[in-house]
Amino acid sequence: MLTRQFDYELPDELIAQQPLPRRDQSRLLVLERANRSIHHTAFRRLGEHLSPGDCLVLNDSRVLPAGFQALRLTGGKVQGLFLSESQGLWQVMLRPSSRLREGESLQLPGYPGKLLLAESLGKGMWSARPEPPAQALQVLEQIGRPPLPPYIKRQPDSDDLIDRRRYQTVFARRPGSVAAPTAGLHFNQRMFKSLQAKGIRHAYVTLHVGLGTFAPIATDTIEQHQMHAESFSISPRAVRLIQTTRAADQRTVAVGSTSLRVLEAACAPGKLTPQQGWTDIYIKPGYQFGATDALLTNFHLPRSTLLVLVCAFATSELIFEAYQQAIARKYRFYSYGDAMLIL
Repeated sequence: MLTRQFDYELPDELIAQQPLPRRDQSRLLVLERANRSIHHTAFRRLGEHLSPGDCLVLNDSRVLPAGFQALRLTGGKVQGLFLSESQGLWQVMLRPSSRLREGESLQLPGYPGKLLLAESLGKGMWSARPEPPAQALQVLEQIGRPPLPPYIKRQPDSDDLIDRRRYQTVFARRPGSVAAPTAGLHFNQRMFKSLQAKGIRHAYVTLHVGLGTFAPIATDTIEQHQMHAESFSISPRAVRLIQTTRAADQRTVAVGSTSLRVLEAACAPGKLTPQQGWTDIYIKPGYQFGATDALLTNFHLPRSTLLVLVCAFATSELIFEAYQQAIARKYRFYSYGDAMLIL
């Protein structure tokens, strides 16, 4: 399929730059695949579209304060994004990077140490070593800030305290993501109490969102795109709850594309099983879903693997009809934007 088939025009003013005052104030577009209908409502009324016994599957990954600033000895500023850590080496993205050199040390304002650039990995990516040696999370908790996506165009330090709280789900507990699983941002404790009172259950899985989530499909066809891999896990308890839900003819509702990818990766042999590891599952139109009955998701970037995924779940025709209605009604798009429930 041609990548341009997954393109659309979005007015800049519909890209949400700030979170709403309350998480559950978002709007909700409900798309019913069976009768091809589209409804417009409020997120706080989500429970009206679910049934007792349905199970929400939530990604409990916690977003790292992965953004940071560094200084060259010349005084030049470098914007950094921490990506991963292995055997004392960090993988980071640095901008601008054209003048940086292997062996150069960068100062980290607010931290009594430096970052030694060990090796250039190309395209602004570097392997680096903190001096003195330190765990990345320990350093980032002191100097890091929320790694907001590039379409949120604000000064790096503006509203940092708000973003530390709001660019994080209320149920996040396992540090490891460099972008938020944004479908979960709409939930607050009041929502969970309301859903629980209706008999709607929830299970937790983990997928640590990587840098690839920002990457548009740059190839002519979607099949040529190389999907990035991300670390995931699903516990025996979560598997039992999901299996019980589906055995009772109730729905497994993936909250976000990340939860959906865990469910589908964990049932690749045909049966949902507890596991952990890495997945590069790439869900495209024609994919046969094995463990997901409904999807709660945000509105996604053009030419992205996330948009391709939701088109696989509900057909491109229905998704683009929903998107055009959302644009006409001035929904808020992307990370801090509104939500869509696909039934």
